[in-house]
Amino acid sequence: MLNSTPVTHFVLGAYMDIGLLKYPVFVFLLLWYAAILLSNLLLIAVISQSRSLHEPMFVFMCALFVNEVYGSTAIFPMLLSQILHEAHVITRAACLLQIFCVYSYGGTEVNMLTLMSYDRYLAICCPLQYSSSMTPTKMAALITLCWSYSLILNLFITYGLTGRLKPCGNVIDKVYCDNFWVVRLSCSDTTADKIFGLVNGLCRLLCVITLILYSYGRILRVCLSSSKRARQTALGTCVPHLLSILNFSCGGLFEVMQSWFDMSAVSTPLRVFLSLHWLTVQPLASPVIYGLKMTKIRQAVLEKNSARDLVCCVFPPS
Repeated sequence: MLNSTPVTHFVLGAYMDIGLLKYPVFVFLLLWYAAILLSNLLLIAVISQSRSLHEPMFVFMCALFVNEVYGSTAIFPMLLSQILHEAHVITRAACLLQIFCVYSYGGTEVNMLTLMSYDRYLAICCPLQYSSSMTPTKMAALITLCWSYSLILNLFITYGLTGRLKPCGNVIDKVYCDNFWVVRLSCSDTTADKIFGLVNGLCRLLCVITLILYSYGRILRVCLSSSKRARQTALGTCVPHLLSILNFSCGGLFEVMQSWFDMSAVSTPLRVFLSLHWLTVQPLASPVIYGLKMTKIRQAVLEKNSARDLVCCVFPPS
């Protein structure tokens, strides 16, 4: 039976009644969010302040860290607010905004990780052409393309496709708004949404996997024919990136599986944790992985003058 009353609010149905445990959970998530902001902002400031880090690889990392701040801010404030409330309700307008922010973060993350794979391929496999291939103008154009493509695409999906649908139900079985669930709750014709989502998802997945596999296939080939020192240098820059890709892919894969398959057999706590992995773990994992593995970043952070300038940059005196 179709609901004739317009849906103005959604209920986030995956929140569990944990009683007084909600306060320790709130504090833990608040500290986690603070760690994400601090670590990413510190590395953004380090790269910005240190002239030795004004190289394509670190500039792309800086853009990645900006995206981590953007993505975590799309989820944590709402999570913290919902944990302390008894009724887990969100307005339709706020839900659509969160969908746009969350999925544009995910799209930009994929774009940036793919771009960084291509950058490593050029640096290791085509070192003589690297300087001419990665000029400041080209770097700015590539970063702008990564961001603008994701923002424009998700603007169209969220407000052009999903936003026009008329929901018949209002219970989303997750702890945050999800585009799949809003489409699923619709009593409008969702054929266009499903076809566009399937074609877009498959095309992007195919392009991303092809480019990353091609880049690292060529890198592996060069490393096998190089000296031990050259291999160590190449691996030193590639391993953090591969770890970041693997971490994000694991979280993203579960989210895709949850959208297409029945995951009711998975316990609710585990399902909630896995669905939040790509939004909560990745933003902290990226700065930790790159900060610990990249020698130049560690050296810049440990320099006394850089550290002092860094604190002043992130926390300017009043």
